[in-house]
Amino acid sequence: MNIKNVTVAGGGLLGSQVAWQVAFSGFNVTVFDPFEKGLEASQNFHQQYAELFKSTRGASQQDVDEAMARLSYTKDLADAVKDADLVSESIPESLEIKKAFYSDLSKVAPEQTIFTTNSSTLLPSDIVGNTDRPEKFLALHFGNTVWDSRVGEVMGHPNTSPDIYQQVCQFSQAMGMVTIPLHKEQNGYILNAVMVPWLNASLDLVVNGVADFESVDKTWMLAHEVKVGPFAVFDKVGLSLAADINKLWGEQLNDPAALARAKYLVDNFVSKNKLGMTTNEGFYSYPNPAFEDPSYIK
Repeated sequence: MNIKNVTVAGGGLLGSQVAWQVAFSGFNVTVFDPFEKGLEASQNFHQQYAELFKSTRGASQQDVDEAMARLSYTKDLADAVKDADLVSESIPESLEIKKAFYSDLSKVAPEQTIFTTNSSTLLPSDIVGNTDRPEKFLALHFGNTVWDSRVGEVMGHPNTSPDIYQQVCQFSQAMGMVTIPLHKEQNGYILNAVMVPWLNASLDLVVNGVADFESVDKTWMLAHEVKVGPFAVFDKVGLSLAADINKLWGEQLNDPAALARAKYLVDNFVSKNKLGMTTNEGFYSYPNPAFEDPSYIK
């Protein structure tokens, strides 16, 4: 594996998690975001992750200082990828935005750079036509939060080079992930192919007025003897991302139920900046959500 310098495109929640995990694992990382506020948000996330790793994961001050020293930030795409061996893309879950990004990326990235998408639902085949290097393009998908889920799903398309596929599998392992190879393209990979229908079925119960979200969570927690229900997971995943995914599927598949979910999330949460755990408010309020109280399911 010849990967040393990594560019993470997208300074949002998941992109910032990927950038931190890669830097903490010893790689040089440049975070690219076209907006200054995106870069500022990413830097703030990284300060939070440094404290989190010290308080809960046994990292020393030297460990987090060294990780911080490996991180840089820029709004200039050409500058961001000038030395990149691999790009990990975590930009908004919009096919048109991703197509435009890869067209621009292809114009400035060095020949050796591998392109990977962290798309939650789109297939590599949906995007590859907008790259100049189909053999070096594939998906490397992470769960939220990256260091806890430890899943690195690797999914190529029919023209992905087997050698590049193996390099990305090795990179996933080197950054601390359990590498999960997929043998063919699948919308949602393994993780979201299982999780998204579960989340959507739960949200439908609320959108359609069948039950409130607390009742849905309590039912799941009691029946399966687990500590969280689907709406706690929604808060962890991020309500903006959940809305974007449902909007994408609703428009592409002409699915009224998906569009209704997206509208519900936007109207009740996203438009009010209630994005889940990142803003300390979503379906639950943080840092002490109700579902963590032992009396919640008594």
